[in-house]
Amino acid sequence: MLGYIIGRLGQAFAVMLAVALVAFVLFNYIGDPINNMVGQDATTIDRQALRDQLGLDDPALIQFGRFIGNAARGEFGLSYRLKRPVNLLIQERLPATLELVMLSALLALVLGLPLGVYTALRRDSWLSRLLLTSSLVGVSLPTFVIGIGLIYLFSVQFDLLPSFGRGEVVSLGWWSTGFLTKSGWAAIIMPSITLCLYQLTLVLRLVRTEMMEVLRTDYIKFARARGLTNRIVHFRHALKNTLMPVVTIVGLQVGGLIAFSIVTETVFQWPGMGLLFIQAVSFADIPVMAAYLVMVGLLFVSLNLLVDLVYFFIDPRLQADRGTAAGRPS
Repeated sequence: MLGYIIGRLGQAFAVMLAVALVAFVLFNYIGDPINNMVGQDATTIDRQALRDQLGLDDPALIQFGRFIGNAARGEFGLSYRLKRPVNLLIQERLPATLELVMLSALLALVLGLPLGVYTALRRDSWLSRLLLTSSLVGVSLPTFVIGIGLIYLFSVQFDLLPSFGRGEVVSLGWWSTGFLTKSGWAAIIMPSITLCLYQLTLVLRLVRTEMMEVLRTDYIKFARARGLTNRIVHFRHALKNTLMPVVTIVGLQVGGLIAFSIVTETVFQWPGMGLLFIQAVSFADIPVMAAYLVMVGLLFVSLNLLVDLVYFFIDPRLQADRGTAAGRPS
């Protein structure tokens, strides 16, 4: 077990080094950062003094080491657009994105899992066919079309939900949450539905496919031959084995929700990391873009590592393979 964890940590470290290298190149070699930090009336001497102060003339290896050290402390310099430390901007925007992603992932899992099981067990029912047809629509429609459609329906036509913003928030230390206010819940409904719809259809179809595959295996036929009830066969034996690949996909999709919440946050003007990134791209705010890249990479790597460890515990075949490999003579 210890060797498995060390191996996964080594892989995670290598991936983060690669992400840091991309962010470093973006930060230092795309354009001249000095031009974004000084005015047009700055003299050549002023520019050179700032380059010396920032260490931009140092060898690339030294600059990369300095960048990694600063990134490990969460320091990415000042935003060119807002003239504020990037780590403070992330601290302000991160709670909004994480709350949106957590609610979207929860909706996708809570709705997708039972609907997937139902469509697998009742394949020929009219409701199953309706759900599968609807899931195709959910996968095919672009996210911004879904968001605009919800705004038109629930904000413009019926005036039930706010079309933009996060609503009223409550500060709990450095964390700001909208889950404790009525307007906060009203504001997050449409963005969370928009963001979760694709993940919901993915979970539904994955669970359905895996469940149908498991129901055709020999041990399920043997369980039926023993006289076990359908409830026990379906939910104690089949569903348990169906969940293993679902855990992997759902864990990785949470990282995808964080990375690709940009469109949803832009449509609803949700004050999270995605909207901050879009604004940074518009103004060529390189420190914010580099920080966003490192943050998303870290979240992906952390979630992937967590999924690997969970999968190791819930799949006895992996433990058996590790045990056999450890006991095999060299």
